[in-house]
Formats: sequence, structure tokens, C-alpha cells
Amino acid sequence: MALEVKVLSLGDIALESSFLVLGRNMGTVARVPTFGFLILGGNDPILVDTGYVNPDIMRALGMDGIQREEDKLVNRLAEHGVRPKDVRYVLHTHLHIDHAGLSATPESPFPATTIMGIHRRELEYSVSGIMTAQYPPSYIKPLIDRLHVPKGLRLFDLDLSGPEELVPGVVLEHAGAHTEGSMNIIVETAEGKACICGDVIYDINDQVIQPWHQVGDYEPATTGNQGTSKRQEKAAIKKALNSGKFILPVHDYPAVVQNGAVVGRLVVCVPGEVVSIVAVPPRNWYALGALFAAGV
Repeated sequence: MALEVKVLSLGDIALESSFLVLGRNMGTVARVPTFGFLILGGNDPILVDTGYVNPDIMRALGMDGIQREEDKLVNRLAEHGVRPKDVRYVLHTHLHIDHAGLSATPESPFPATTIMGIHRRELEYSVSGIMTAQYPPSYIKPLIDRLHVPKGLRLFDLDLSGPEELVPGVVLEHAGAHTEGSMNIIVETAEGKACICGDVIYDINDQVIQPWHQVGDYEPATTGNQGTSKRQEKAAIKKALNSGKFILPVHDYPAVVQNGAVVGRLVVCVPGEVVSIVAVPPRNWYALGALFAAGV
């Protein structure tokens, strides 16, 4: 089944540059987008990640959230003729503060009948205390309550079971990086598979195209925010890059991949019009953002 992935701009985050790429420009503030992804073309819409519940919550991590009225999730869904009650599944690459804000919190626009889909290991990891500040109680406690609601949660055991097909054309797999329970969502589009990889990759240019302070050929740079080993991080980046034709991180614009290398960039949807990588200056998300606003 050929599906389409719509990129939903849900606001921005201002944070320290080395949080995004390990060791890069320490002490320098970078501003990055935060995306959700709407999968259309099947029987029901599927949403991947919901952004933060409000911009102010990012201050708990020493960051700033910036959100316009049009960036609110309900408004972005409406741009595609989708209401929250139309969404069958809300999937989460992981449960961090900027990814799961509108799932089961009191501010959630989704009815109780919407199924929340997460990796079981991610729910375990969220209460482990390893990355406590990134899992606010207002996000995690409502999900734990859903454990006792019939069909309130769909838990995946991808690290043990291997990949699982959610619906025709949508396969979930264990990411193996960033958090112990992060998962990739692989979507079959008319032009090839698209891998929604969460925070396994933050910055396509400085991690993949021109890897920051890396010497080896095809050796990716890791992020500065992870709960797994550096080797696991590098392997997971390579895994995502070899999952199909498109790669979709949550904090950078999508890219076209060929033989594990990035050969083009996209903006508002996958498949969509491709922008040359040389047309986008390094770390200039807003060169692409201007194209996003123009609807390219």
C-alpha cells in the first residue's frame, strides 16, 4: 500500500548546539524545528509524535520553546482535513518531553478511543531515572494509568520480537539508540520506504553529510543526548540510513538517501519535491524553513 507522510511543524526549540551534535560549538545556542508526522493513505490517519504540551515546559531542560498559533497540533491536523478523533493510532518514537506532550495529558485533544502505541521498553525506561527530567510526570503518569484502560495502550516488544507490521505499509522496529525504547516507523510510500527515526539523528548535515570531527568514511557523528553507548548510536544511525529511500528525523527536515548517503532534502511531505543538499547551508534549518512556509 502506497502511503504519504505529511510533515507537521509543531514549534521550535532553542538549545545548546552540543546537545544536538556531540562536542559541536559548545555554549552556542541553536534553534531547531520540532515535527510530528501524519501518515495518510490507509484506512485511518496515523500520527507519529505530538510535540510538547506547551513551549514553557522546555525550560525544565534549560531550553526555550517557540510556538506560533498555527504550530499547535490541532491546527496542523486541520490543514490536512484531519480531526483528532479521526486518528486511529498515536505512535511515539519515544516519550521525551518534546515528543509526547499531547498523548494522554489533560490537554490532549485525543479521545479515549485513540490508541497510543509505544515500545514497552520505552515505558520501562521512562521510569528508570536515567533521563528523569526528559520524562515529566505529567506525561508519564497518564500513560501508566492507560495500562489499566481497555485498549488504551498498544505496547510493542520490538527489541525481542523484531519488526512488527502495525497496518499494511507501516512497520515498527527497534531503533537501538537515543533511549533504550526508541523505535523507528517505516512507511511504504509510492517512491520507496520512509524511516521516521525520532532523535536517532538530530542534524543531518553535521551527523551524516559532513560528520562533525569524524575521520572514517561513512562514519556518522553522534548526538550529545543519549542513553545508550556511542557504538549503539553509530550503528542505529547507519541502520536508519539503510532502512529505505527517505529519512525523517524530528528536529531536522527529511532527506533522500541512497546507499546510506544523503543525496537530497525534502520539506513538507514524503514523497515530495527534492531540494539539493548543496542549496542548504550547514545548520541553516531556516533555509529549508522558508521553503516549508512557501509550501514547496
